[in-house]
Amino acid sequence: MPLAQSELAAAVAALERGDWQAAHRIVQQDEASPLACWAHGIVHLMEGDTANARYWYRAARRRFPEGVALAAEIAQLKEALNA
Repeated sequence: MPLAQSELAAAVAALERGDWQAAHRIVQQDEASPLACWAHGIVHLMEGDTANARYWYRAARRRFPEGVALAAEIAQLKEALNA
């Protein structure tokens, strides 16, 4: 089931705080929408699970962020959410 924008915003806020566990609880409810999949990929990057992160980036139809700082990736997600 797709997440509401407010739910995705809460997940992004959790990512900004470094709380990947809280973000994961939110985004794992939506396994289809590109923004939720992207956020899910970031969650697994923060967790250190690169293989799982790659899966979610593919599901989000996004290029995997090789060498990109997590803060920059989260900022791009936030910008896309607010667009």
